Amino acid sequence: MLVHNALDRATAVARHWATSGCPVVIHVDRRVNRKDYTAFAEGLADLGNVKFSKRHRVEWGTWSIVAATQSAAELVLASFPQVRHVYLASGSCLPLRPVGELRQYLDSRPRTDFIESVTTEDVPWTVGGLDRERFTLRFPFSWKRHRYLFDRYVRLQRRLGFKRRIPAGLVPHLGSQWWCLTRETLTAILNDPDREMFERYFTKVWIPDESYFQTLVRQYSQNIESRSLTLSKFDFQGKPHIFYDDHLQLLRRSDCFVARKIWPQADRLYSSFLSNDPAVTKNAEPNPGKIDRLFAKAVDRRTRGRPGLYMQSRYPNEGWENGKTCARYSVFEGFEELFENFETWLFKAVGGRVHGHLFHPARAQFAGGETVYNGGLPDSAALRDYDPKAFLTNLIWNTRGERQCFQFGPGDEQDISWYLATDPNAQISVITGAWAVPLFHSSNNFAYIRREAAALQKIEAKHLDILRSPHTRARVRIWTMAEFVQNPMEPLQIIIDEIAPRGQRRLTEAPVMADLNGFGQFLQNLKNQGMHPHLMGDFPVGDDPASSTRERQKPYLVK
Repeated sequence: MLVHNALDRATAVARHWATSGCPVVIHVDRRVNRKDYTAFAEGLADLGNVKFSKRHRVEWGTWSIVAATQSAAELVLASFPQVRHVYLASGSCLPLRPVGELRQYLDSRPRTDFIESVTTEDVPWTVGGLDRERFTLRFPFSWKRHRYLFDRYVRLQRRLGFKRRIPAGLVPHLGSQWWCLTRETLTAILNDPDREMFERYFTKVWIPDESYFQTLVRQYSQNIESRSLTLSKFDFQGKPHIFYDDHLQLLRRSDCFVARKIWPQADRLYSSFLSNDPAVTKNAEPNPGKIDRLFAKAVDRRTRGRPGLYMQSRYPNEGWENGKTCARYSVFEGFEELFENFETWLFKAVGGRVHGHLFHPARAQFAGGETVYNGGLPDSAALRDYDPKAFLTNLIWNTRGERQCFQFGPGDEQDISWYLATDPNAQISVITGAWAVPLFHSSNNFAYIRREAAALQKIEAKHLDILRSPHTRARVRIWTMAEFVQNPMEPLQIIIDEIAPRGQRRLTEAPVMADLNGFGQFLQNLKNQGMHPHLMGDFPVGDDPASSTRERQKPYLVK
């Protein structure tokens, strides 16, 4: 446990772990005064399986956090030879399930290391920060205490073209600070003959607690589960969410073993979870994705809010355009990949013009396979890409009076993204992560699939940032793939009703969904290879997300 404040809460949590049979080693920040530290230690002196490690003065974003973790880990391994897994937690962490469940869970996975370990190219959470540069520049100044010097020194290194050399054999990985490693893996990291060289390198890396163990674990672990067993959520600014008493049911729904950060005054949370009551036993797989939707709503409320509501965190800028296109049109993203023959089905459902990928790199895929469309528009990709805005504007103008629908995705030319997002006439429906379905069914080798998945995810993530921008004026609906497959008919009916008002068009059948059996294991395999597939939503390993496909494909009539 890494502790620096709220020592009374840390005492209660440490006692809970220790009395449940888990040896505990605690690192207390040296900035905690001697009187408080002594009282803290005396409060746990009756427990023989609680020890205190060498103290370091800890500062965020610096090597000191890793040094504190190393000291505590070395003491754990030396003092408790029976320990097989070492779980890193903070003083603000709170166990959510009986400790016995965690022990059973780890007993069934004796050689598995649980640590988020993702290559820098696949990291989605570096909000306003650095990813690759944190490994190639030097960071001798504290970001919090010496922000001016920090920023100036970064700019100087960029101007001079300075780049540090990464130690031979290391591939930088990033991930959550909170891990659970096997004794063998942790011992190998701490006893590495090149440890001094690695430490010299990582002492000048920015935020090394999110990269030191995450990188070195790839050198020794035989079985990595690239995920953390600790529930930790961050807002759109990259700041950690704090859990309060009114998050009680939310935390229970996550099925996670541990959560952070807990507000020190959250009496209800501490009294509810600091027990080993068998009545709350779940024996369920930790599933933080179950509450992601609520956090996504919170982010959306804070960044976009309700029309006409002005607040300090969100101040909208009025659009200057006076109508970008002359009529409404619909853009579908991810539907063609998730459903078979979706364009044919959509044409029958709405009766409008349904195109393929109008911005495909090879050619504009006009409806019916036409090479020249209304107004003399050719399918030439070169002519279209010379001015994609004019291409779309002309298409909508030349077909006014008839609804136009087309497909779009991360494999298309992306220059039109901002134009689509800021056009009030656009209706954009997105199933995030559906581009993974063709890769899932692909017969290519897995290394190629992983590279393609990483590239497509990065493109779609940027596109989603545009769609969620406060400058967006289009009608945007976004579902993760996991959300959509659970109940596809409801969102399909909503989309169809917007295109063709209810009473004019009725859905008589659902489109046939692609086979998704084994898709959850496919995503876990990507994670285990160092990628972080986060746009698909939660697909539990071993479950069949398409188990109710036959029910979804039954005729569907609108009352």
